[in-house]
Amino acid sequence: MIITDTHTHLYSEAFDEDRNEMISRAIEQGVSRFFVPAIDSTYTEAMINVEKEYPENIFLMMGLHPTHVKDNYKEELNHVEDMLNKRPFYAVGEIGIDLYWDKSTLKIQQDAFKFQIALAKKHKLPIVIHCREAFNEIFEILEEEKSDHLFGIFHCFTGTLEQAEKAISYNMKLGIGGVVTFKNGKIDQFLNEIDLKHIVLETDAPYLAPVPFRGKRNESVYINKVLEKLADIYKVSIEDIAGITTQNSKDIFKI
Repeated sequence: MIITDTHTHLYSEAFDEDRNEMISRAIEQGVSRFFVPAIDSTYTEAMINVEKEYPENIFLMMGLHPTHVKDNYKEELNHVEDMLNKRPFYAVGEIGIDLYWDKSTLKIQQDAFKFQIALAKKHKLPIVIHCREAFNEIFEILEEEKSDHLFGIFHCFTGTLEQAEKAISYNMKLGIGGVVTFKNGKIDQFLNEIDLKHIVLETDAPYLAPVPFRGKRNESVYINKVLEKLADIYKVSIEDIAGITTQNSKDIFKI
């Protein structure tokens, strides 16, 4: 059984003390494919170093995270573009809009999002979207940019059934993680109305640990709790969930 974590920050400082042990724990439990999103240029070296340690298991993305879109964002976008020209990546991400922390940067977040969508289309790569309190703003840009060449994952999906269906209409899979195990997560109430072909699994480690680890550091191995919850929601085997969602990840990332 192959399990794919489509969104895990393995290079995070939260893992500096036990990174290899943490990755080994996950691999031993069948989590053998890790897709690693970018944040900004300060993490690029750390991402590449982790990839070197596990070249068969780790697949990198390149992008500028919306909460890191600051005054120097054009320099950061130049870095993203340069890196995409230099070596292979498997997605442009994570990118998008986050209005939870700072609404004043909306305009430059929109600019950065559009620029990176253009890079994804140019390189024929999927996008991995970060959306926090910004569904309308994200959908507005996806409507402008929609095409057969725009596809990807709506990472950490926490919206409504209507928003899920809209995201899917823009060629997006839904990234489902620890939130599906939360009592107040709500997405578990309608997820069985979404065909499994539209779902991929993720942890967003070290963030958003599933129950019973909520509030603690998340790890990729905890994706098994997400797997168990989806098996319960869809009334199919854990093996079926793992197989279908891994195939969905292959369809998106082309590996």
